[in-house]
Amino acid sequence: MRFARSKRLLRLKTIDSCFEELKDSRLVEDTFTVDEVREMLDGLQMVVRGEVEMELINTAHTNVLLLRQIFSQAEKFYLRLQSDISELENRELLEQVAEFEKTDFKITNKINQETSKPKLAPLNEGGVSELLNKEIAKLQEENDKLKSRLRTLESQAMSALDEKTKAERALKDLQRTQGEQKLSAQTKEINSLEDTVAALKEDYERSLSANAASQKDLKENLITAKHDLLRVQEQLALAEKELEKKFQQTAAYRNMKEILTKKNEQIKEIRKRLQKYEPDD
Repeated sequence: MRFARSKRLLRLKTIDSCFEELKDSRLVEDTFTVDEVREMLDGLQMVVRGEVEMELINTAHTNVLLLRQIFSQAEKFYLRLQSDISELENRELLEQVAEFEKTDFKITNKINQETSKPKLAPLNEGGVSELLNKEIAKLQEENDKLKSRLRTLESQAMSALDEKTKAERALKDLQRTQGEQKLSAQTKEINSLEDTVAALKEDYERSLSANAASQKDLKENLITAKHDLLRVQEQLALAEKELEKKFQQTAAYRNMKEILTKKNEQIKEIRKRLQKYEPDD
């Protein structure tokens, strides 16, 4: 109440100063036109409106902060506060608050003895307090159980993490071993392939050498065969000549030759005779 009263008085002084400023700055002449009066009132309206609006906004925000502090303190004692908005417009209660303000602020020079922020007083021991204590004990017990459960889960998580690390290490070792075995197998396979390629290359070179030697032998054999063929042809020609010579020296050949000679002479004689009987043309 004191805080709201001080803020309200400060804002009223500000509004009063707006009017005083208007009087001192504009009301310097004896007569004013309607437009001038309207202009002055419009300007004053804007200033007063801004001040009042700012005060209302500030009051609403201040009430929100005050309620927030109260609710925050209530949460520490596990209290559930409820508010009835309809009671805020209860005229009877508002009048009681106004009367309280009047009686409380009669002595204007009262010294504020509060040295710290007000807080909710502890609840007296009773039925509600006992229920709250039981609820707090129950919540504390549940909290302890949750903490124990959390420690168990953390231990299990650490164990699972260790097992995961061991499994990852074992997997890496297995992969490394498999990689080495695979590399060794690949090396053996490569060496085997290199040996096979070398053997094939050697066989190919041997085959080439053998083919070259075979070609050389074939060429020599061909040349020898050609020589033999020429020799045989020459011998055959000589044999034919000798055979012809021997045939010419035989009696049959001589008789046949004499017969052919006589036949040729007879043919010549017959032609001569025929020419005698042929026409002159």
